[in-house]
Parts: sequence; C-alpha cells; structure tokens
Amino acid sequence: MDYLAHGVGGAKDLPLPAEYAVAGASAALAISFIVLALAWRTPRFRKPEYDGTPVPRIGALVDSTWFRGVVRALGFAFFVYVAAAAVFGKDLLINPVFYVFYVVLWVGIVPASLLFGPFYKAVSPVRTINLGIARLAGTDPDRGLFTYPARLGYWPAALTLFAFVWFELIYPFNAELGPLRLWCAVYVAAMLVGGALFGSTFHEHADPFEVFSTLVGRLSVWGRNAAGDLVVRNPLVNLDRMPTRPGLLAVCAVLLGSTAFDSFKEANTWLRFTQGLDSGINTVNLLALIGFIVAVGLLFAVAAMLTGVADGYRRTALPGDFAHSLVPILVGYTVAHYLSYFVEGGQQALILLSDPFSTGANLLGTANWEINYWLSYHPTFLATTKVLGVVIGHVVAVVAAHDRAIALLPRRHQLTGQLSMLVVMVGFTVGGLLLLFSS
Repeated sequence: MDYLAHGVGGAKDLPLPAEYAVAGASAALAISFIVLALAWRTPRFRKPEYDGTPVPRIGALVDSTWFRGVVRALGFAFFVYVAAAAVFGKDLLINPVFYVFYVVLWVGIVPASLLFGPFYKAVSPVRTINLGIARLAGTDPDRGLFTYPARLGYWPAALTLFAFVWFELIYPFNAELGPLRLWCAVYVAAMLVGGALFGSTFHEHADPFEVFSTLVGRLSVWGRNAAGDLVVRNPLVNLDRMPTRPGLLAVCAVLLGSTAFDSFKEANTWLRFTQGLDSGINTVNLLALIGFIVAVGLLFAVAAMLTGVADGYRRTALPGDFAHSLVPILVGYTVAHYLSYFVEGGQQALILLSDPFSTGANLLGTANWEINYWLSYHPTFLATTKVLGVVIGHVVAVVAAHDRAIALLPRRHQLTGQLSMLVVMVGFTVGGLLLLFSS
C-alpha cells in the first residue's frame, strides 16, 4: 500500500545537488520580484482587455444540454462501475477501487482541471444523484430547503479535505476495502444531505473533490466573461478573479500542508523517529500533519498582514485576499511529489479496471497491458521536472501576489508590503525542495 499512499521518488531520483537547486530557486524568486517591482506597477488582470477571447462554437457545445448530459452520464457510469468493484470486488490490492480513489481521483483532479477547468463539477456523481432526486420530487436541484450561510464559505471543504488526507496519510487501515467503502459512503451521504438542505451551493463549498478541482481549474485557459460566455484567456486572470470567501486559506493550507507532510513522513529522519516509538505512531503522525497545515496557514496569514492597509480596510482580510496565490504553489508541489506516482499508478488503474472483480476478466481489453516505467528510468528528466514544478509554481505565485498587492495596498506599501510574503514564499520553496531531496 505504500505505493498507493505516497508519492514516488525522492533523493534517489534527483542527481542534482540539493544546495544548487535551493539556491537557484531562491534566486529565481528574488529576481522575479525585482523585475515585477520595476516593470509591473499597475494591476493588469482585472483590466477589460484581459477578459479573454470568446470561443462561441466551443461555448455553444459546452453549454448545450445534450453535451452536459453526456458528460454527466459518462461520469456517473464510471462511478457505478467503480462502486460495483468496491461493493462486489475482492478485498485485495488488485481491486481497482484503490487506484481509482488514491491515484485517478485525487491526483488526477489536477491535470484534468488544468486542461478542462472545474472538471469534477461536470462529472460529480453526487450532483447527478442530487439532480435525479430533484427531478423526481419536482424541485430545483440548485435550491435547497435553506440558504447556505455565506459566513461558512469554504470551511466545510477544509474539513472534508482534511478527512480525506487523514484517511490517505494517517489511517492505518486505508488499504482495506471495508474502511474505504465506509469513507466513500459517508462522503456520498453527507453531500446528498447537504445538497438537499442547501442546494448545489453546498457542493461548491463543501465537496472536497469539487472544491479542489475548482481551485486548480482557475489555472486553466478556460474562463467566463461578464456575460457568462466561454472565453480563452491568461490563466492568471482566471486565478485573480477567484472569489474571496471565508475558509479559502484553510483549504489551501490543508492541500499544501498535507502534500508537504506526505514528503516529510518519508524522510529518513522521521522514519527513524517513528520506528523507534513503541506506540502512538499514528497519533504522532496526525499531530505532525496538523502541524504542517497550521504552519502553512499561519505563516502565510502573518506574512499577508505584515503591511500597511488603506483606510477602512481590515488587515485581517488580507490573508483571504492573497490566498489565491497559493494555488500555483499547490500545483507545483503536486507535480514534484506525485508525477511518477500518477503516470505509473494511472496505468495500473487502467489495467486493473479491466478486471473489476478479480476474476481474470478483460472487460476493457487492457488487462494484459504492461506499465511503462519510462519516467523512473530517466531520473535526470524526472528530477528536472520536479524541481521546475516547485520553482515555476512559486514564480507564478509571486506574480499573482504582486498584481493583487498593487491593486489593494496603498502606494507607499505596494513593494515593501510584499517583502514578508516574498520571504515566506522563499521559505516554502526551500522547504519544498529540501523535502523533495530528503524523501
């Protein structure tokens, strides 16, 4: 189960000296900040000329009822197929549900959302079930019995995301079919009850997979203009126009902190420490996971608030206003930590899905395929890609934070007010690379 629960690769994949990678990444961030300070003095991402280029033909297709219905049907059919393997399949690691859950769903959300935007929203099985129930009851699936409290924002998603990373990284029986079925059943039940009470707004703020997909989808080239038309535009424009809601920083902290912890717990020092414990290893790991999440959120919040603000503007609102800049870092960490895991584990999922009940069947014609380990056999390419993932993610984050800073902060604080944020991002970069090299 170690292969399923953790990203693959670490120091053994990285033939580059760690100090060179760290120094180069830190220099890249510093240079990026200097260039932005000199050449980027007015906010750009909210200007009308950055609204994007309409694509009416693609938009008409994507917005058509039949296309949405086909996408929804395909997503639900895949859900039913995997659910059948979970319910009727054998409790063995060759059951494809494990690879679908940990690899295809969790890690695959990132590339799918980068390519297609908020991908999971379009294929969400709980939205489809909720729609079916609403149709039978003659009600509107977008409206529940109550109005979703705006003050809750993304806090429910932060909790459900934590429930997932706890199950994936801490729970000792996550490789058994029974607990996995129970987690999924509770997830579906909670989303259906929430949808009935608060409508689709609940899914937008509480579904861990939908919220994750929507955040990453902000870095796709697809967006909507003020009229609601589909457009192609700079992903940073999409990112900048992400609504600021309570709990956004908490969601980003859970995603980023858990990924960092996943690397940390494979470090030799931590392994020696936990293996030396007589008991309580899971409790210690849980406390460490919480520590990573809190550290990410707290460091970022403090850095965001260490600046001057305009009259009438609350300093405590700054962490939420800048939280969107953590999304590129999250994507970069995902590439660095899970690249080979996703490529090779995804192939394994496709192979196992052809035999969902472990009976020797070959329903999809893929059961006899073999995994291509090209990435693992080319460590230099893999190492370069991992380091570039971390560095590019942080550079893009600096750009996003800079544009927001010059839009929000008083002129006298537009540059000096970003220094604390730059220091924290350099710290995240150094920490991410050191974890990458130590695991």
